[in-house]
Amino acid sequence: MRQRAAWLGALASRIVAALFGGYGLAALASVAALALPLDRPQAVLTGMQASFLVYAVAVIWVFAARSAWRAWSGLLVVAVPLALAAWSVQSLAATAP
Repeated sequence: MRQRAAWLGALASRIVAALFGGYGLAALASVAALALPLDRPQAVLTGMQASFLVYAVAVIWVFAARSAWRAWSGLLVVAVPLALAAWSVQSLAATAP
């Protein structure tokens, strides 16, 4: 019974990681695409298209990882550079007239 509860907990953690972690990564990728050296409308379209790919890859990664901890850590490793790029876009937009 205890082993089943641990298995269900790991599965629930992976589902949450796939749903919310994947959504977060897709949102960060969408905003981070604005840092690309493209015209703004082109960067927005690129970010939107990239977000679909990022979300799909994140869901696949979460369920392919050996453990729920690795799934979460993999999402975090990818989220850090995307968050830095999104932060740079946000800080540049705040200083622009």
